[in-house]
Amino acid sequence: QVQLVESGGGLVQAGGSLRLSCVASGNIFPINDMGWYRQAPGKQRELVAYITSVDTASLTDSVKGRFAISRDNAKHTAYLQMNSLKPEDTAVYYCLIKMYFSNGAYSDYWGRGTQVTVSS
Repeated sequence: QVQLVESGGGLVQAGGSLRLSCVASGNIFPINDMGWYRQAPGKQRELVAYITSVDTASLTDSVKGRFAISRDNAKHTAYLQMNSLKPEDTAVYYCLIKMYFSNGAYSDYWGRGTQVTVSS
């Protein structure tokens, strides 16, 4: 089993910063991607940032230049640095780990989410 625990969310004023962390534990396979998704009230969950097992990172257009994703493989941890936050960034942020197996299969695991609220 794999568990993901997100932390670092909270209430911040527009223009402020937060750093989210996601720690994975359990039976972690070495080839894995990690990602951050968010879901605002009444909206679908959307991808925010993604980082592969070889540290190739991507960001959705709305956060480029403001957010950065990174990871520490030794700690099985992914980070999301969020700067210049806007009210529209308000959402529950979820962490994903996608693990790849030698037979070509993969499994996704999700955290329970951390709330980010940006006040105007």
